[in-house]
Amino acid sequence: MTSSMTYKGYPARIEYSSEDECFIGHIVGIRDIVGFHAESVAELRTAFQESVEDYLETCAQLGKAPQKSFSGRLMLRIAPEVHAAVASAAKINGMSINQWAAHCLEQHSRRIVA
Repeated sequence: MTSSMTYKGYPARIEYSSEDECFIGHIVGIRDIVGFHAESVAELRTAFQESVEDYLETCAQLGKAPQKSFSGRLMLRIAPEVHAAVASAAKINGMSINQWAAHCLEQHSRRIVA
């Protein structure tokens, strides 16, 4: 089973290792490798937050900008008929295509990530 958590904009992928009998997590979306582990969910959350803080402090000490996992910009290529349907749905809902797409993506991703 895989789950996730987020802290200061950094998402982490969480797995349970039955072999080690602990939770194992890694920050995703950055090239640097940052991992953490714990035996309980409460300890895992603390270990994750400490890992992010350590990563940010290490970057500051090295004079290196910490990597951000995502910019907030998303480019999509879709079929023209899908584009037309999206434009219509956005207009019906009183939104721009960007607002409508962001709303839909946020709603659907929360169901998966939560």
